[in-house]
Amino acid sequence: MPHGQPVTSSQGISYAQASELDGILQRYLEDPTASWGLGTFGAIAEFHRTAEEPAHIETGKILRAVTARGALCLVPSPEMRAFAYELPGAGLESWNQALALCLPAEHAAMHRRAVITECGLDEAALRPEDRHAVLFDLGFGTEQVDVCVRTAEPQALEALRASLGRSPLAPDTRLMPLMPRLSPHRVFLCRFARVEVYQRIPGPNDRPPEGPHTHVLPNLLRHQRTHAATIPIPDGWIPCLHLYPASPMHDALGQPRPFDRAAYADFQTLLETFGDPELRQLKALVAQSVQAGRSPEDCLLPETRAGRATVRVAIRQLAQLDGDSPVLASWRQAFDRSEPAE
Repeated sequence: MPHGQPVTSSQGISYAQASELDGILQRYLEDPTASWGLGTFGAIAEFHRTAEEPAHIETGKILRAVTARGALCLVPSPEMRAFAYELPGAGLESWNQALALCLPAEHAAMHRRAVITECGLDEAALRPEDRHAVLFDLGFGTEQVDVCVRTAEPQALEALRASLGRSPLAPDTRLMPLMPRLSPHRVFLCRFARVEVYQRIPGPNDRPPEGPHTHVLPNLLRHQRTHAATIPIPDGWIPCLHLYPASPMHDALGQPRPFDRAAYADFQTLLETFGDPELRQLKALVAQSVQAGRSPEDCLLPETRAGRATVRVAIRQLAQLDGDSPVLASWRQAFDRSEPAE
């Protein structure tokens, strides 16, 4: 089940968004500055591509993007809903933004296998040449995603089959340390999407590669959460796939860049359509108060984690949009402080 504070009632959610959402997803699939993440708390597969990278893209009823480094396939579901949100970033000036594609909790569950399991040939592989390879569920027991690997290499098949029936988190399971050397394809599956990663797995001291890659963090997986408590997803919904439009503050490699007003405005449009209306009103109130020169003492700190995060994001965005001022500095001092670590 989802964790964290609810940010709105079901009455505040727009349920007539399916046709509009389909067009938005098609547009961002064709946008090389956007990226995607399929996973859960502690395990995620990320799909990125560059404008120069050859890609096979389909934008019909099935959305598909395939490159030499990885692939994404998305089949919009009638039960799927989108929730746009913003969160403070790690730096004192940045923020993060995402569109979470969610399912009701009762429709989101995958196989939740708790041991390493051989699943047979991956006949649904996104490239024909991969359909003769064998799919293995790594057995993390995650709620909304099956975390799998795929291989046809004899050495990798031998290592995976030697670990069948064991938990990947058990002390006597030696499979995970072998993964960088074996480097099978990673295949993450939810009810309406799959991400495949073909690049090699980096070693313990290596940086993640540019482009598609995965993060699997056993210490976080042990918590058995569907998502971080900081992500403002309404109760009863589980995020499965995230769309990350171009950041106004960072480039595709996560490096700081000059503030991009066009990228900022682009996401604000998504926020207006798919964001929580109470949080949008709160952000507008902060902007009006700062621009009117009101003291932060005149505005009580919201009691919810989502509300406090929204105030911090509003302050950081005002600094980029309007520049610093003594009034904004006082608001930052009062409200833009770190939350307890997740």
